[in-house]
Amino acid sequence: MNKLYVGLDLSLKDFKVSIIDQEGVVAIKPFTATNDLYGAEVLIDAIEDCCRRLSASTVFIGYESTSVYGWHIQHLLADCPSLKPYHPNIICFNPKIIERFKESLGNLPKNDYVDANTIAERLRFGRLPKSCPVDFRYLALQRLTRHRFHIVNNLVREKSYFLSNLFLKFSGLCQEKVFSNNFGAVATELFQEYLTVEDIATRSLDDLIDFIMEHGKKHFDDPKATASALKEAARKSYRLNPSVNNSLNFVLRSCLENIKALEKQKKAVEKAIENELPFFNNEYLCLTSVKGIGPVIAAGLISEIGGISRFDNDNALAKFSGLYWSEYQSADFVADDTYIKKTGNVYLRYYFVQAAEQLRKYLPEYISFYSRKFKESKTHHHKRALVLTARKAVRLIFALLHEEKLYNPSARKGEVDIT
Repeated sequence: MNKLYVGLDLSLKDFKVSIIDQEGVVAIKPFTATNDLYGAEVLIDAIEDCCRRLSASTVFIGYESTSVYGWHIQHLLADCPSLKPYHPNIICFNPKIIERFKESLGNLPKNDYVDANTIAERLRFGRLPKSCPVDFRYLALQRLTRHRFHIVNNLVREKSYFLSNLFLKFSGLCQEKVFSNNFGAVATELFQEYLTVEDIATRSLDDLIDFIMEHGKKHFDDPKATASALKEAARKSYRLNPSVNNSLNFVLRSCLENIKALEKQKKAVEKAIENELPFFNNEYLCLTSVKGIGPVIAAGLISEIGGISRFDNDNALAKFSGLYWSEYQSADFVADDTYIKKTGNVYLRYYFVQAAEQLRKYLPEYISFYSRKFKESKTHHHKRALVLTARKAVRLIFALLHEEKLYNPSARKGEVDIT
């Protein structure tokens, strides 16, 4: 059974191709093809020609993870009918793996053709990461869940930026917890109604109470106490030069508009995600049978896992998501501190952590586990406890999807029974 190894060095406009046989002999002169449909057809023709000449039964195609430049070529090659007889295995490498492998080959020059050949040699070396079969059912859902991830990150960044400017405008409001949420209706209207901190400090207490009652829709238990705290925060806040104050007013209003727009987009994409979920009804029902895991988290897990049959056990799934820890041991020394690798799928890791955050609130087993790990930690208590809870959640989610069963909290440890 002869094998063929194809290394691709991808860029925005083109890609370099190096094809070698199982002995490491160049099968065809390295060439460049455009990173479009025409270039992909040239690549496919070259692979077919080499497979026929060398009687290759299997072809391995590898490339480095380089932004989105390999997205189209990966799916095109995986779904190409003319390559099906050669059982194509398409491997996406972490660039670190190729960089370190290249160092082991000696002092090689840095150019794209050498990089393509290095990828082909790495394929020939073996011990490859598992080839991920392309399942187009998951791609539509994955684009939506990743877009939500993008929106949430932008929302966090925008809110953080808003709060930093709010401290410049109204330092006392950031220092004292006057409102439970500085992005609530009363807080945001406050910045529209009163242009300076001095306006708030000199306004009568009754006026502030009326303002809080009107915009808070009478949800405040003690509006007088809130108004007094607001007035006190205004009194002790730094005063700004009028020109700076006007600029900050504009910045804060702009930030609030951005936050509202992002919140609107977040709701829209979550609705689009829910519309895709009926195509994954079994997986969705299994995951949402766990209290705390809702449609969004379930959709993120489903789209990034891409079919639980890809993974032999929960360790493989955890490693794919980057939820595993290094080891440092030499002779009699064993390091107490080990570090999470975080080299896997960042999106899947995000949704596992989000799931863990919910499980630690609702499931007694996870509440006690999180609490124990929180107490054991010497530093970064919450982060350490949460990521360990996420690793524990991987086992649960793997079992639910693998067994295609609903969660039963009364089952014995290690079992997942139908409710």
